Amino acid sequence: MARGRTERFITGRFDGGSLRREPDTLIVEEPLSIRLDDTLVATTMRTPGHDFELAAGFCHAEGWLEGAAIRRIRYCGEGPPVDSEFNVVSVETDGEGPPPAPRLGITSSSCGICGAEALDRLGETLAPLPATEPFEAAALAAVPERMRGLQELFAATGAVHAAGVTDASGEPLLVREDIGRHNAVDKVVGRLLLDDALPAASLCLYVSGRASFEMAQKAWAAGFSALVAVSAPSALAVQVARRAGLQLGGFARNGTIRIYAD
Repeated sequence: MARGRTERFITGRFDGGSLRREPDTLIVEEPLSIRLDDTLVATTMRTPGHDFELAAGFCHAEGWLEGAAIRRIRYCGEGPPVDSEFNVVSVETDGEGPPPAPRLGITSSSCGICGAEALDRLGETLAPLPATEPFEAAALAAVPERMRGLQELFAATGAVHAAGVTDASGEPLLVREDIGRHNAVDKVVGRLLLDDALPAASLCLYVSGRASFEMAQKAWAAGFSALVAVSAPSALAVQVARRAGLQLGGFARNGTIRIYAD
């Protein structure tokens, strides 16, 4: 599936005068089960589309691909992919990665790891990012406006998040959308991984919502030099960014931005 799916519904719209019937476009949300070398590692609610990227990016962010090469990604299940409605994806590697620690159960589209104790764990598993030329504040501030015209699903439904990649000038290189913030980022990272473009040094990761701990962790794990968010970062995200050497900007709106880590 190349891109997200939408469905049309007849709704009642009240605009202060009268209630009238009219169609509306809504985003599709379905579960995706991710298997890594025959082990079920997670089930997440997502917008169908770019599922192979999502699965690869998720496994990368969890650290399960360290030292392993992806051999194949495919839809799978007990029978043909259509029988599972394309909601099960298997990532097959050469078996050289660490054993996965599955996230059991169905997670929501906003689920992610959290907790202050995770900061020390990240420091143990991820090395500080190599020094790169900082992004100009003006380039980071302009990213949301440059990304807005590329967010087709949001324009149609108003119900999805976006993640994107820019170069040092702020020029968009890649955009993915999903009902889950972390899913959108995993799709972006998965695309770069499958294109052999990681680590993403001298590139910026854009997120259309807040910069949570998980957003900073994913940016660090993928090797981005900067992370810019439309909304605020959490205090823990700022701590992660400063420990990683990750440039972090928040409240990027209307050509302005606040830099929390540089």
